[in-house]
Amino acid sequence: MKHEVRVSVRNLVEFILRYGDIDQRMGAMQDVEAMQAGSKAHRKLQKQGGSSYQAEVSLKRKMTVDETLAIQVEGRADGIITNPSDASDVIVDEIKGTFTKLETIEAPDILHVAQADCYACMYGQLHDLETVKVRITYIHLETEAIKTFEFERRREELEIWFKDLVFRYAKWARWQIDWQEQRDETIHHLSFPFEYRVSQKRMMNGVYRAIEERKNIFIQAPTGTGKTLGTLFPSIKAMGQGKSGRIFYLTAKTITRSVAEETSALLYRQGLRMKFITLTAKEKICPLDECQCQPEFCERAKGHFDRVNDAVFDIINHEDGIRRETILEYSEKYQVCPFEFQLDISLWCDVIIGDYNYVFDPVVYLKRFFTDTSPTSNMIFLVDEAHNLVDRAREMYSAALYRRDFDNVYKKLKPLRPKIARKIHKCGQFLRDFEESRETDGTAFKIISEVGSFVLSLMRMVSDVEEYLKEDMAPELRERVTELYFQARRFVNTYDLIDDKYLIYTEGTGGDTMIKMFCVDPSGNLDERIGLSRSCIFFSATLLPVQYYKELLSKKPEADYEMYVDSPFSKDHRLIFTAGDVSSRYSDRNREQYERIAEYLRRIIRGKNGNYLAFFPSYAFMDAVFEVFTEREMQKAGNGIQVFRQESGMDENERQAFLENFREGTHETVLGFCVLGGIFSEGIDLKADRLIGAIVVGTGLPGVGSERELLKGYFDRTKGNGFDYAYLYPGMNKVLQAGGRVIRSESDRGVIALLDERFNYSGYQRLFPREWVPCQKVTMDFVENKIEKFWTEQINHL
Repeated sequence: MKHEVRVSVRNLVEFILRYGDIDQRMGAMQDVEAMQAGSKAHRKLQKQGGSSYQAEVSLKRKMTVDETLAIQVEGRADGIITNPSDASDVIVDEIKGTFTKLETIEAPDILHVAQADCYACMYGQLHDLETVKVRITYIHLETEAIKTFEFERRREELEIWFKDLVFRYAKWARWQIDWQEQRDETIHHLSFPFEYRVSQKRMMNGVYRAIEERKNIFIQAPTGTGKTLGTLFPSIKAMGQGKSGRIFYLTAKTITRSVAEETSALLYRQGLRMKFITLTAKEKICPLDECQCQPEFCERAKGHFDRVNDAVFDIINHEDGIRRETILEYSEKYQVCPFEFQLDISLWCDVIIGDYNYVFDPVVYLKRFFTDTSPTSNMIFLVDEAHNLVDRAREMYSAALYRRDFDNVYKKLKPLRPKIARKIHKCGQFLRDFEESRETDGTAFKIISEVGSFVLSLMRMVSDVEEYLKEDMAPELRERVTELYFQARRFVNTYDLIDDKYLIYTEGTGGDTMIKMFCVDPSGNLDERIGLSRSCIFFSATLLPVQYYKELLSKKPEADYEMYVDSPFSKDHRLIFTAGDVSSRYSDRNREQYERIAEYLRRIIRGKNGNYLAFFPSYAFMDAVFEVFTEREMQKAGNGIQVFRQESGMDENERQAFLENFREGTHETVLGFCVLGGIFSEGIDLKADRLIGAIVVGTGLPGVGSERELLKGYFDRTKGNGFDYAYLYPGMNKVLQAGGRVIRSESDRGVIALLDERFNYSGYQRLFPREWVPCQKVTMDFVENKIEKFWTEQINHL
């Protein structure tokens, strides 16, 4: 046999049902998320089956299509029930959890039946059975009540049906084989597009070794070392050698996705043929002003599945680099939903570029790639700017509810659906009770040890609301009810994840009363998804200290590799200094300090005309210094200084307009006032002389708040250094990111000024990257001399 393709049972039946006959597939796509919730109930039901119940039975079946192609279908049946006294009496059990009231389920979902039939066919062939029974078991996630549907299948009929399923899939499998042969041939001849730098070569060797050995690796690589190409290139080479499968390039920001796209275009010009796709959020790619994915609101939702098959086959045969614009073009041509269209295309792509949540978020992750039964062990995750994943993961695996949302929906539904309204009111009452408990204790926030009864009430509410959402209602009411429904369901599902790495707390008053299940350490949750990959490559310019990130992003940090990549750029190209005679401490924020900081800015930018960015701990602090600075400088006619300030909530066009002020080859001085940790302190790429100085005011420590204090307490108990984990490490990461904007290529020269006395403390300096050593200490009286000497030396060496 020349070629063999593997496909999971779930992916096979979903694919065929999605692209198959219209009457077969419409029911299959309903509420898949709810059907997958409640893993504890799922396991409990399996255990109750007794000795005759075999849970999670692995099955596979290879079907020969012709002399050149075989397709292996594989998966795990939820349960196989055997009769000890009759070996021919077998039931294949498919279990699905649901919030839907069982009495309203009149027939099983066609998708679930198809999965069970696949397993029945595979098991029947393996054990030479004439007939096999299939059972679809629905378990209600609130009451744990059960409803079953049972059918008897003749093996002969199953074989005909299963063969048809596989043969319909074969068209796509053949395309995939032909494409992969073409792709691998170009990978084999692909050469690195630049002259190797020693540091970059070392990084690529580390990535390749990690993939080869099925390990994860954490890479600290300074800005300008070519991390995108340095991780993608060895991953692609490993793919061409059959050592890896699909590559996910994961980012936190749109701008870093653009870098990955540009890198893929560079390799394409080198002769590489691969399918790259960039996934875009639904809100950004939907052609409607407001996303409403129902046929009555969107013409493309009508008959989408009738047209999407041809659309997918067309685009994968004619496009390699599939970006947002390309997806919109083809979706317009075939009148299909661009969001769903791009997800279908991704199944046939080699590299998927997108946000972290497409892999890690428990609600929106791409289930088509990450079912337990999928053959996914060869995938590679490239996690760009991995320092962002800590807080993003905490957000993904946490869940919060607000009293105002319950109260608002309760008022709307009370005259319309009093029974449902009462259940919503009862849930809101829990939050009022939490608030009263805090008032009694006199505390702003309070840790709660148990919320089981609250979750039970939520489950009852969710069950009724789910049924209500099937009815007609005013659009505004539907929006509010739907939002509360999904918030409550996320809370219920998160409760299933609760362990000792969670804290549950409540704070706020009145409508702002909130309860939150806060994931303080996401390593365990992330590990479940990372475990589905062959190798996970975490990389960033600021992964210091690396042990901090390893402990919060990996369940077994001791087993993971780590690498520090030295900067390829000369230390003589940068001047780094700290100022010990200025403070950004909250207690020191006054007019005198603002004037001292403004004077530092003046003296730094007087050293050389050019573009500078100054970063501040908050908008309030930035505005105060901005006013002091401009009050004096703007009174001087013809001083040659242009000053710009970051505004809160800038959209993409406004951000771009701000950056366009920092032009290459300017003979004036441009100073931008920005917020530390904001949109301009990370991810922007101002090469050459578009930026010659970064002035960082303050240590970036997060403000004191409920969650930061909870983090501090948790890590005091578990690590003994809660302040570092909650404040110091996240704060210094912002500082390093801001400073990293300056030197991004071999031709770059610039100044990095750290204005706060605390930068002279050993606890802060130990977090400086190697390329920041030595770091000089200055005072107001000597800073101009230092800067003048630095720029003079740069001119002399040119």
